[in-house]
Amino acid sequence: MDALLLAVAFFFGLLAQQFRLPPLVGFLISGFVLQALGKTGGAALDAIANLGVTLMLFSIGVKLRLRTLARPEIWAGTSLHTLIVLLLFTPALVGVGALLGHAAGMDWNTALLVAFALSFSSTVFAVKSLNDSGDMGAMHGRIAIGVLIMQDILAVLFLTFSTGKIPTLWALPLLAALLVGRKWIQALIGRSGHGEMITLCGLFLALVLGAEGFTAVGLKADLGALFIGVLVGSHPKAKELGKSLAGLTDLLLVGFFLQIGLQGAITLSAVLWAAFLLLLLPLKSLAFFFLLTRFHLRARTAWMSGLTLSTYSEFGLIVLALAVGKDWISSDWLVAMALSLSASILLVAPLTRKADELYDPISNFLKKFETKGQHPDDLPIQTAGERIGIFGMGRVGIAAYRTLQHRFPGKVIGFDRDPAAVEHHLRADRKVLLADATDSDFWTRVCAKENLDLVVLAMPKHSANVHAAESLKRHGFEGVVAATGKFDDEVKELRRLGLDTAFNLYAEAGSGFADHVHHVFTQQRPDLANPLRPREE
Repeated sequence: MDALLLAVAFFFGLLAQQFRLPPLVGFLISGFVLQALGKTGGAALDAIANLGVTLMLFSIGVKLRLRTLARPEIWAGTSLHTLIVLLLFTPALVGVGALLGHAAGMDWNTALLVAFALSFSSTVFAVKSLNDSGDMGAMHGRIAIGVLIMQDILAVLFLTFSTGKIPTLWALPLLAALLVGRKWIQALIGRSGHGEMITLCGLFLALVLGAEGFTAVGLKADLGALFIGVLVGSHPKAKELGKSLAGLTDLLLVGFFLQIGLQGAITLSAVLWAAFLLLLLPLKSLAFFFLLTRFHLRARTAWMSGLTLSTYSEFGLIVLALAVGKDWISSDWLVAMALSLSASILLVAPLTRKADELYDPISNFLKKFETKGQHPDDLPIQTAGERIGIFGMGRVGIAAYRTLQHRFPGKVIGFDRDPAAVEHHLRADRKVLLADATDSDFWTRVCAKENLDLVVLAMPKHSANVHAAESLKRHGFEGVVAATGKFDDEVKELRRLGLDTAFNLYAEAGSGFADHVHHVFTQQRPDLANPLRPREE
């Protein structure tokens, strides 16, 4: 990647960040600017982009739980949504093609293929957006990721069969060997220690064992990375493994977003088709909202999930690239798809950032579309008169829970949005419920009943704490709010939101450790406790 690509990507990424937009918006714009300047991506950028997508799918696999895919709202919801998009978009494309005449080159086969490509949502955008907002573990985040995984599987199956590339006879033995050797594969993570070795272990698992292993037996490399990620996801150090690859994955994905804008020459036909595809985008979002509410999800959960999925997809580009390569459709469609994908992300990115603020005024209307019955992970919160709520029951949250529970017995309750974490705390006899501190419906109920006097925001993701603080402020919460941050700029941002106190974990850890050392020192060696006492010779 030459200096100009890096400079332009950095400039527009920084510019987008100043407007409080995800940097990926700037990277998309960079691609089109570079294309206008006559730049091309080349083999190096293609390799970087492919590596980024492969590592991203591995990271998704690490976080994925297979039981999530088995839920009806995931497998049935995704399948029905794909069918709805095909039924709505195909006639629309044929109709517009008929109006434009023969020059449009639109027949039913072409329309069906394009509609299938449009049914996918951007995995890269959704993962980046959910990570940036701290909503990856939220109910709507888990739903969105599950749908994306199902879509990715559909895309991989299509690509596999369309290329006519049949897996070799070694495919089944490889899958069986990986399943049988799961414990030995996980043992590699445990023996890798920390630092650069666990990062290198992640690269080996994703790119060598997963991607190259699957490629060798005629399967898709991305599917291999995803499969290996799922295999090792239950290991205790899987979270550390994912974090060690996060920075590298984000950096490589810059190449992916640049590549979108460098797909090909922009023609008037491609621009007009892209504009029409954007007009169809709200139908895709509405279909997600309607389907998810049919599966007894709350209106807010369906709204947030649907908005996150309201983009076109990089897998749509891959599908159409294959079709262009086989002369099934015109190359203009590849450019039109790249333009509509970029524009959809540019439009949806600021909306996802303001999703709760957009939801609140229309919540009563949207709740009319909810169906009877309750989703097991979306049940209403039932408390027993507790007055102190701790949100985020990780290491910091547990420490706060123990201390406050000791001082205010029976008045403390913990909340976490990870079902597995909640089960773990319940087994340890801690009073912890499944709840999302960024959920505006939750705060509407809490503020209406006024059943919490103190809220402690101890979630590991700073953006999640900020999101929760903004929800509290928007709903007029009158109790005391405390939050944690890891850096000075995070603490300053929390204080600007009007919180009663914000605690810098790293800065205060040293002083807390010093207080502990001083206490032990004075208790065990009182003869040395006075630093002003003259030392004996």
